[in-house]
Amino acid sequence: MQLSTRNQLKGKVTDVQLGGIMAEVTVEVSGQQTVVAAITRRSAEQLALAAGDEVTVLIKATEVMLGK
Repeated sequence: MQLSTRNQLKGKVTDVQLGGIMAEVTVEVSGQQTVVAAITRRSAEQLALAAGDEVTVLIKATEVMLGK
């Protein structure tokens, strides 16, 4: 599958926390960097996400904020 999303980070799921409606998925990318994604619980279950899974984090945003 080809996607127009330019920000694609390959990584490994390190944790999945299921809530009532949402799920918090932690993905380790680039060694010690992590990305935490909030997705629906249904999506996490349909993807059968679990620690150790290899995934691609896709970041598509109209706003990106930087701080220094």
